[in-house]
Amino acid sequence: MSAVAPRPSSDAVAYEEAKRLARSPDADDRRLLAEARVINPELLYYLAGDPLPGVRRAIAANPATPRQADLVLAKDDDQTVRECLAAKIARVLPHLSRDEHDSIYRLTVQVLETLARDQATHVRRILSEALKDVTQAPPEIIVALARDAELAVAVPVLEFSPLLTEEDLLEIIAMSPAAGKLCAISRRKGLQASVADAVVETGDPEAVASLLGNASAQIREETLNRIIDQASGQERWHAPLVHRPLLPKGAVKRIASFVAGALLRTLSGRSDLDPETMRAVAAEVDRRLAAQTAADEAQPTAKPGADAAEKPDVSPRDQARQRASAMQQEGKLDEDAVLQAVNSGDRMLAIAALSVRSGIAERLVEHLFSLRSAKGVLALVWKCGFTMRLASQVQTRLAGIPPQSALRARGGVAFPLTEADMEWQIDFIKGLGKE
Repeated sequence: MSAVAPRPSSDAVAYEEAKRLARSPDADDRRLLAEARVINPELLYYLAGDPLPGVRRAIAANPATPRQADLVLAKDDDQTVRECLAAKIARVLPHLSRDEHDSIYRLTVQVLETLARDQATHVRRILSEALKDVTQAPPEIIVALARDAELAVAVPVLEFSPLLTEEDLLEIIAMSPAAGKLCAISRRKGLQASVADAVVETGDPEAVASLLGNASAQIREETLNRIIDQASGQERWHAPLVHRPLLPKGAVKRIASFVAGALLRTLSGRSDLDPETMRAVAAEVDRRLAAQTAADEAQPTAKPGADAAEKPDVSPRDQARQRASAMQQEGKLDEDAVLQAVNSGDRMLAIAALSVRSGIAERLVEHLFSLRSAKGVLALVWKCGFTMRLASQVQTRLAGIPPQSALRARGGVAFPLTEADMEWQIDFIKGLGKE
């Protein structure tokens, strides 16, 4: 009786078929295999060396790819491969445990260290955006990103990462960083008083404005008084000072002496003022009104044909609008220019730029941001012809959308909405003007 050869198992057949596809001359076969989640890890490692970047991108984005292959891809010649890898590693990091997956965690840290040193700013930017609110990220990598020379890389972690310590922030401030970095630190939730002191010590006007606008920042009364000492000549500080919560009684009276009429009326309408302070502010309002009336009565009537009075100064908002329009005409209103405005805390210029590029009125852009609509923000940035990297910044920095509620890029780089969805959002934004 002749022996009957055992039939190969279905797993063996599947493995042989996968090996055949891995060597297929058809790139689509190899790409489909690279996207498979249930596959022998050695085949994914093999495909990490595929000659086509599209296949390697699929391997970089695949969460089933062994970390040894990720380490190879972290040094890939193709930047988009490294971008996909950075986005994926940041997504899987929160789910790793040092106790249960110690060897995997160590390899993951090596991949992150390599990407944090990447020569391409965009790769480091993707990593920073993805890790800015991840509590399981290696602290040394967060510090390295925070110290990066590029604002677009440093700002996300400086503003949001809970892993930066008080000492880290003070050391960075002591290095005399760019204004954009100081503004990012000033916007941190629950900023410590010692760090706020250091920001004020720099004397940077934009950073101090951001600090005053951060209601959760701890500012000592003596530090606030130092700010008020210089505030009369810093108009950008006036509005955040007037709206700052829990103002000391003496501070309110001093602020009332130099802010413009509209802000003075806002100050007088605060509900947290004690009776004595309310009377002092009301007296200042009356004094201003009386002075204005006297000035009006003393103004001679202009004769017909006489030169009109000198035109009032152009408002900061009009200046921003004019600047954005000029940049557009000169071909300089690109994504990096808008990102620079966002990162430096120049909200008026950023909004004016988005308005000019999209063709949507500034008041509608402001209204959209007040709604905190993540989908609407993505559609606005898309309408401008910009990418998801800017949309991520606009969501959190201009629209005030909490990081946990912000929409993230698909595959690390693409908009997560379809073009039809974004067109619908644009129509909705334009419809806000008809309400």
